[in-house]
Amino acid sequence: MNEVPAVLERLRRTTDAIIGEDDLIERLTSGRKLRIKYGVDCTAPDLHLGHAVNLWMMRQLQDLGHQVVFLLGDLTTRIGDPTGRSETRPTLTPAQIEANAASFLDQVSLVLRTEPELFEVRRNSEWYGSMEVATLLGLFSQVTQAQLMARDMFRDRVAAGREIALHELIYPVLQGYDSFAMDSDLTIVGSDQLFNEQLGRHFQQRLGAPSQAVVITTITPGIDGGPKQSKSLNNYIALTDTPKDKFGKLMSLPDPLVQTYAHVYTELPPDVVAALGEAVAHGGPAARDAKLKLAAAVVTRYHGANVAKAERVAFAEQFSHRSIPTDLPEVTVETSQPTVLELLQAARPELSNSELRRLIHQGAVSIDDQKVLSHDRRVLLDRALTLRSGARTFHRIVRARV
Repeated sequence: MNEVPAVLERLRRTTDAIIGEDDLIERLTSGRKLRIKYGVDCTAPDLHLGHAVNLWMMRQLQDLGHQVVFLLGDLTTRIGDPTGRSETRPTLTPAQIEANAASFLDQVSLVLRTEPELFEVRRNSEWYGSMEVATLLGLFSQVTQAQLMARDMFRDRVAAGREIALHELIYPVLQGYDSFAMDSDLTIVGSDQLFNEQLGRHFQQRLGAPSQAVVITTITPGIDGGPKQSKSLNNYIALTDTPKDKFGKLMSLPDPLVQTYAHVYTELPPDVVAALGEAVAHGGPAARDAKLKLAAAVVTRYHGANVAKAERVAFAEQFSHRSIPTDLPEVTVETSQPTVLELLQAARPELSNSELRRLIHQGAVSIDDQKVLSHDRRVLLDRALTLRSGARTFHRIVRARV
C-alpha cells in the first residue's frame, strides 16, 4: 500500500521506538484491519495530554479503518500494576473498579472513535475468570524468574530491602497473555509498559500466534518543566480540563518546553513548530505569541477552532488589558490578618503547602494585582481582596462576619 510510509511517518512524530517494525509494515501492507490493543487497569482515571499522545496515534489508525480493542483489566486491577511503585498497591472493590471503568470510557471517547467497527471493549476477566488452574500454571511455566527479575523496578525493591508480593510478580505475565487472548496486532504504550508488552510478544510466539508490534511513545516533562505529567505533582493538563484551563496552563509553560509541546501535542507542521522554538528563544513578545499559537492549537484539537479563538481573545483581554473576571468564586477567611499562605490554603485546598509555596516563589501569586513573593507575609483583610494564584485562577477573599 502506497500510504504505509505516510502512516509510519505520522506515527514516528511521537514515537521513540517501534519493536517489531517489520511485522507492523507487513500487516499494514496486507490491507487487513489491525487489532490495536489499548489496555488499562481500572484505577481512578485522570487522563492528561501525555496519555493522549497514545490515543491520537490510535485515532489516526482508526481513521484508516483499524480497530482499537479497549481492554479493561478488571481482573488484573484486583492485583495492581506494580509499574513505578515502590510499595504494593491497595486493592479496589468491584464497585470501584466498575465506576473507574465507566470513567475511563467517557474520557477516551474525547479522542477515540467509538463506532462498533472501530472500537471494541473487552475485559480480561473473560478469559481469566474461567481459566483452570492447570492452564494458568502452564502460562507461568513459560516465564522464568530471571526474566521477571530483569525488570529494574523489581531489582530496585529487592536492593532496598522492600518486599515484592507474589501476585505482583505474576502481573506482567497476565498482562502479557492478554495480548495473545485478544489477538493483538499492535499496542502503543509508554516506555514504562515495554517490559509487560514484550512478554505479550513472548506469549504470542510461544503459543503460535503472530507477534504484536509495540510502539513506544514520546514522554515529555510536566507543565512545570519537571517530571512527566502527573496528578500527584499537579503538573498536568487533564483531558477533562475546560478550554479556559487548558489555554491558561499552556500560557504558563516554561519557554524551553514550547517547541516540544507543539511537536508532541499538536498537529502543527514541522516548519511551524520549529518557528515557535525560534520565537521563544528571542523571549519577550515573540515568546508570548508562540505560546498563544501553541495554546490555540491544543485547544483547537480538543474543542474546535471557534472555541480556541474565543479563548485567545479572552486571554488577551484578561492579561493584555489587565482585566479580571467579574464572576470570581468567593472565599471566606476567619482571621483579620492571615498570611499569604493561609489565603492560598483557603482558596486552593486541592494543592499541598509545597505546591502553594512553589506558586508564590514562581511569581504566580498576586493580591489586588500586586505580586507577592513571601508566603508568611500578613495581609490586612479589612475589605474584599482579589487573589490570583496561577495564570488564570482568581478568587475574591472576604473576611467572615463576626
